[in-house]
Amino acid sequence: MNSAFIEKELAWYTRVLVTRLKLYFNQEADCSDIYSLLPPPADGEQGAYARFIEKHRLEFNDRIFLMTAFVPFIKPQQFDCFNVKNSDTGLRFVEFGCEEKGNNVLPTLETALFILAGSDTAKKIELASYFKTHGLFNRKAFYRVDSEASGTFSSMVISPSEELVDTLILNKPFCPQFSSHFPARRVSTNRSWDELVLSEQTLRQLNDIKLWVKYGEKVRSDWHLATKIKPGYRALFFGPPGSGKTFTATLLGKETGKEVYCVDLSMVVSKYIGETEKNLAKVFEFAEDKDWILLFDEADSLFGKRTSVKDAHDRYANQEVAYLLQRIEAYNGLVILSTNLRDNVDEAFSRRFQSIIHFPMPDAGQRELLWKETFSPICTFEDETIIKTIAEKYELSGGSILNVVEYCSILAMSRNSSTILNEDLKEGIKRELAKEGKMM
Repeated sequence: MNSAFIEKELAWYTRVLVTRLKLYFNQEADCSDIYSLLPPPADGEQGAYARFIEKHRLEFNDRIFLMTAFVPFIKPQQFDCFNVKNSDTGLRFVEFGCEEKGNNVLPTLETALFILAGSDTAKKIELASYFKTHGLFNRKAFYRVDSEASGTFSSMVISPSEELVDTLILNKPFCPQFSSHFPARRVSTNRSWDELVLSEQTLRQLNDIKLWVKYGEKVRSDWHLATKIKPGYRALFFGPPGSGKTFTATLLGKETGKEVYCVDLSMVVSKYIGETEKNLAKVFEFAEDKDWILLFDEADSLFGKRTSVKDAHDRYANQEVAYLLQRIEAYNGLVILSTNLRDNVDEAFSRRFQSIIHFPMPDAGQRELLWKETFSPICTFEDETIIKTIAEKYELSGGSILNVVEYCSILAMSRNSSTILNEDLKEGIKRELAKEGKMM
C-alpha cells in the first residue's frame, strides 16, 4: 500500500532529521554520519511513492529532498523542531531555513541543505547546485514561484504542486480544476465508435492518428528517426458545427487511454499585449509530459490568418501566431485544432499538420442511421416511416439530430408515453433550422 511505504520513508526521514540536529548541537547521537542511516528499499513496494522512487532511481539526497517537500502535508508537526530559538539572538536559527505560515513551518531549500550537510558549507554549495539543476527538482512543481525571485536558498520554499500531492501522496489520478491558471476542461465520453457516423475516408484518416499514438514514438526511437521526425502529432478537424469533431476527439482519448483537455479560448485570448502567450504557456506547462490530447475548439479565433502589419497590435497578434506554432510543434503529444471553416486557419499552420480531416454534413443515409441510433430503443414512432422521410428531407448535423431527439423524448415522457409523435419531430426540426436562420 502507498501509505504503508510512506510511513516507512517518514520514519527513516525522522531518524535522519533527529540525528542531524543532535550532531549540529554536539549532542550524543546513534551515529556520526547521517548517510549511514540507509533508506528503506523501494523495490517491490506497492504504491505511487515507491514507484516514483524506483522510476527515477532516487538516491539518499533525492529522497531526503522529496520527503522534505511532503512533510507539511503528511506530518506538519515534524518541523516544530525548527521553531527553537537561538539563545544568543532570541530568533530562530537562520541556518534551518523555513518560512512561517500561520501555525505551520514550510521548508525551504536551505532546510533540505541543512538536513543533508549541516554546517559543511562546501557540501551545501555542491548540493544547492545539484538540486537547482536536477531533472526533477529544478521545476516549478517543487519550488514556489513567488519565492524564487531573490534566489537565496532560504527564500526558495519547497512546495510541491497539487499534482504531486494527488499522485504521490493521495495515490489518485490528478485532474486539474478549470481556472484562470488552467483554462482547459477535461472532456470524456461513455459512448463508442459505433455511434460515430462518418464517411469511410474520414474514418481512414482517423485511423492514421490511432496508428501514430501506437507506433509514433516507437518509430522515432527504435528506427533512430528522432533527429528527423519531430515528436507529437498535429491534426486539424474542420466541418460544420455538430458534425462530430469534439465527439471524435473524446473517442480518440477513450480508445488510446489518454485524457482529453479542451482549451477554453475565451479565457486564453486577451486584448492585452503578451497576455495570450502567458495564458497559452500555462496550458502547455500543465500538459508537458502528461501525454494528454489537447483540443483547441473553434480554433480560428486564435489560429486565424496573420494580418499585414499596420500597427503595433498587428505585430503582436502575428507574434502570438508564431508563438503558437512554436509551442504546438514542441508538444510531444496529440494536438487537435477544430474549426468550422478550413480557410479560416492560417496557411502556416496547415503546412504543419500531419492530418487535415474533413467532417462533412452527413448524407441522407448517414442521417437516417443517426436518427435510428440516437433514439432510445424504448421508443416507438407514431409513423414508422417518418425517420426515413425526415432523414431525406432535412439536412441536419449529428448535433442537431441529438437536440431534436432530446426534445421529443422529454415531451413523450411528459405524456407518460414512449411514443414519438410526428408533430413533435417536426417542431423539434423547426427549432433547429431556426437556429441556422432556415425555414422549415
